[in-house]
Amino acid sequence: MELTDILKLLPHRYPILLVDRVLELIPGKRVVALKNVTANESFFQGHFPGYPVMPGVLIGEAMAQAGCVMMLSGIDNPENKVPFFAGIDRCKFRRPVVPGDQLRLELDVLRQRGGLSKLQGRAMVGEELAAEAEIMAVLGERE
Repeated sequence: MELTDILKLLPHRYPILLVDRVLELIPGKRVVALKNVTANESFFQGHFPGYPVMPGVLIGEAMAQAGCVMMLSGIDNPENKVPFFAGIDRCKFRRPVVPGDQLRLELDVLRQRGGLSKLQGRAMVGEELAAEAEIMAVLGERE
């Protein structure tokens, strides 16, 4: 899935859109997406000058956005829904993410009930685990 298709599903836009491409998508089951981390990211200006590191909360947000692409892909009329980050559990950061890294966002559904999904997320850089978490997201009605 290319960026133009992602933009049709997610309401996020620059500078907070954190999914560049979807490599694998099984609606309601699994998604694998990419975030190319460049030196031009606005958050690197202050985190940290001289030693740029992607904030961990944004890695979690990137995982949540990828999960929401999967959730929205499997429903009718996704343009009428808006995804909300509902929670995060068991979050661990294993390595810094720096300019030039490519984050591979892998999310698998643990549970779904109604519009609420619990996902197991992993953010990889190459073969290294950068972060992992259980992510909860819910689909609300767009007004």
